[in-house]
Amino acid sequence: MTADLRESLGRALGNAYLLGNELGGGGMSRVFLAQETALDRPVVIKALLPELASGVSAQRFAREVHAAATLQSPHIVPVLSAGHTTDEIPYYIMPFVRGETLRVRLARGRVPYAETVQLVGDVAKALAAAHEADMVHRDIKPDNILLTGGAAAVTDFGIAHAIHAARAEALDPMLTSLGTSLGTPGYMAPEQACGDAIDARTDVYSWGVVAYEMIAGHHPFPTAHTAQRLIAAQISERPAHLSAQQTGTPAWFCKLVMSCLAKEPNLRP
Repeated sequence: MTADLRESLGRALGNAYLLGNELGGGGMSRVFLAQETALDRPVVIKALLPELASGVSAQRFAREVHAAATLQSPHIVPVLSAGHTTDEIPYYIMPFVRGETLRVRLARGRVPYAETVQLVGDVAKALAAAHEADMVHRDIKPDNILLTGGAAAVTDFGIAHAIHAARAEALDPMLTSLGTSLGTPGYMAPEQACGDAIDARTDVYSWGVVAYEMIAGHHPFPTAHTAQRLIAAQISERPAHLSAQQTGTPAWFCKLVMSCLAKEPNLRP
């Protein structure tokens, strides 16, 4: 499958990009390093997984991703271009960011308070810029937060929304809700896990999960080890209060994070 996808991408990209190694993938894509020939700079090319691409309108996906490309913030990794292969596999291109993901950083242990405030503050600025443009990320998680030069930048803005919109168009142009959720169970807000309508407050919940994990050194629901269990916990369980983790974190910040984890969207800041 990797060889087929590489060949298909190569034909679609022509001489504009030279494909390099596969970097692995996230929950929605296969990721390749590439070199942009015109500017001789490294980029990342992400192609949707076949199981997602099969139900997606490639043209609608490209339109939605181009809308996401208009977002401007030093804490948002921009989309440079988007398209699809001859076999209708959508892809998008982003700059290559040198550094590591927050997921890799968390693997070394909990993040000190001062560093956490700096990084989640950067993520909050990225979300504010997107929400002002009426765009919801839908998949805020440590894997989509890149750390470089002591700052954080959020990647894949607009991608989950583009998949949702393009899938709806492929099934029925009049369809506005599929009753399904795109995202990551460990970071989904309750309304997202239920397939209900989402808005900016959905990202606020995911932000709270990330901030909690950084301070506590573990997920708010540390005993939930399956997707089904995580979704159930997001919907019906309340995590232990962050102030009970004995991390020395100021009470105001613990209160802020816990308010972001409110089950009801209208109770979140």
